Amino acid sequence: MNKPVLYVVHCIDTEGPMDEDIYATFQRIGELFNVWLEPSEKTLKQLQNMEIKLNGKEQEIAQVISPKLLNYNRSWDDIEHMLNSALSEEFRNQLCDDFDNGWVYSWHCVDHMGFAENPRRKDIGYGKIFDFYQNILDRTNSHQDELNWHFHPLSLTGNPLSAATSYNNNMSLLLDIIARRIIEHQWFPTTSRPGFHSERPDSHAFMEQWIPFDYANQSIKGECLQQNDTECGRFGDWRWAPQNWLGYHPHHDDYQQKGNCRRWIFRCLNLGTRLRLLTREHLVESFNDARSYGSAIVAFANHDYRDIRPDVQYMRELIAEVRQKYPDVQICFAGAEEAARRHIERIEPEVYKQPPVFKIHIQNGRLHVYLDSGSLFGPQPFLAIKSRDGHYFHDNFDVIKNGQHWSYVFDEHTLKLNDVDTVGVGGAGQCGGYHVALYPVD
Repeated sequence: MNKPVLYVVHCIDTEGPMDEDIYATFQRIGELFNVWLEPSEKTLKQLQNMEIKLNGKEQEIAQVISPKLLNYNRSWDDIEHMLNSALSEEFRNQLCDDFDNGWVYSWHCVDHMGFAENPRRKDIGYGKIFDFYQNILDRTNSHQDELNWHFHPLSLTGNPLSAATSYNNNMSLLLDIIARRIIEHQWFPTTSRPGFHSERPDSHAFMEQWIPFDYANQSIKGECLQQNDTECGRFGDWRWAPQNWLGYHPHHDDYQQKGNCRRWIFRCLNLGTRLRLLTREHLVESFNDARSYGSAIVAFANHDYRDIRPDVQYMRELIAEVRQKYPDVQICFAGAEEAARRHIERIEPEVYKQPPVFKIHIQNGRLHVYLDSGSLFGPQPFLAIKSRDGHYFHDNFDVIKNGQHWSYVFDEHTLKLNDVDTVGVGGAGQCGGYHVALYPVD
């Protein structure tokens, strides 16, 4: 416990297959840069090689449409082919940490729902991506990896190509997804990666109720020098957040400032894309933070719809180089939740607590939920209800004893108990971990 540790966390925004034909690529160029060209493979190559004069936009456009970024995993077969290698011991163990662990992945799974159309041919449906990854991790004995949370708010028009940031406009969908995770998968989110790297006051308030760990902070120097569609906080506004690798409790009114909120926000930069990239300088900063404070987390993110293996190789080479100059700092490959829990245990041991355990029963039409042991993050557990006709609901509890006992009444004002198939309760711990309890209604 006395030797500094740097936790290395690879977050993956796990969204399943994605496709983009050449016409869509040129449409995207036009919308981003107001450069409208006739689509062709020849013109695409010229743009990638910066051979067409575009009034100073050549390099920016070339970055957006680089061959690497356009090399999508367009089907589940493509993703499975990538994972058969990436999940193997041979690939994981090309570089081991100071605890003899190979590479670890954190799969932040999204649900594609509510699209008005599906031009990128994504796999739409509740739990589709979660199910795929849960199955393949079980099949490959990849128990060191984590399944975590990722959510993309829908735009006002439901257009899946439009970036959106509002949780308030998507609350029904959001609550439905979590209710299904509890009842269908006996799972509850503890660790988030925000869609489009974006948070706003409404998502900040939502996560402060339910999710203790948030790998979201993308603060870097020169943020306003990024590309024009993300300029000055347009998406993923982290301009005023801490630029270190220690994590912080955010302020109630401003998620970018330190404050007294319950949850932790950790810095997480990008790999293999066009902006906010993790560099050698950032990695050196993380080693220095670990040395100075005894513990730090360096986290980075990419997507499963591109080949993750080159990014892993890039990071391994960078780590292997930089770690030589920090022989006193141990590195530990870990999942996002595991790293956060260990980090808190090292730097705030006095506040470290075990995950919750719930006891539930129904008596005379009233559901009673008790915190049997451990800690609960937030003011109440998450109540999930599945009706006999297959619909999912969420509702609030009555508080019987703060932090210990909650109740919910089934009657004509809510749902009649005869119409209920299953009741589920889930919640995260103050320092991670979760518990789900189900009550099938006879």
